[in-house]
Amino acid sequence: MRRLVEITGPSFGPAAGGKPRQLVVLLHGYGADGNDLLGLAPHWARLLPEAEFLAPHAPFPCEAAPFGRQWFGFEGRSDDMILAETRTAAGFLDAFLDAERDRRGLRDNRIALVGFSQGTMMSLHVAPRRPQPVAAVVGYSGALIAPQTLAAEIRSPPRILLVHGTSDPAVPYASLDLAAQALRASGCEVTTESRRGLAHAIDEEGLALGGQFLVTSFTPTSA
Repeated sequence: MRRLVEITGPSFGPAAGGKPRQLVVLLHGYGADGNDLLGLAPHWARLLPEAEFLAPHAPFPCEAAPFGRQWFGFEGRSDDMILAETRTAAGFLDAFLDAERDRRGLRDNRIALVGFSQGTMMSLHVAPRRPQPVAAVVGYSGALIAPQTLAAEIRSPPRILLVHGTSDPAVPYASLDLAAQALRASGCEVTTESRRGLAHAIDEEGLALGGQFLVTSFTPTSA
């Protein structure tokens, strides 16, 4: 069994200064690191000036990119092995979320997870299994790991926005509907957006949709 270690990464905001009232946690894809998604923060900070954006580095060195990180491996893995490694990474991520939430005196409904590719896979695995619901999940170009396990393990269905390009060569576009069906069947509120002709990327429209979804998902109650 792996020993949990603290994961860290860069942060941005709050743009308004002072204590954050929301946390937006940006989860990068395979072979990248936390700096890869932190560039989203200045765009969304205009909509969420009291949010702090955290971009943790995945806990493991990437097998295919010597300077990148991975949440779990793909090469030579069976579906069962990928699920086992996802669950290991989920322990790191849950510990990170708990620590950062408590450090700021917030509740889970003040947290949103935003993922790209493998970061989306982690977001969709972790958020529904947390004891209390997070405010939202925004997932770009991702998939749901082991959808057959979700119904028995879900604890707190979040609001979810999934955005996927129809020309994605890395994560098949069909993953969008497969994830949405399983998440809805388990009680999640899921909105999907197909970006015609988009490859494995986040475009301006997807960025705008994600920002607005975050704004509407954070409840007006005080933290």
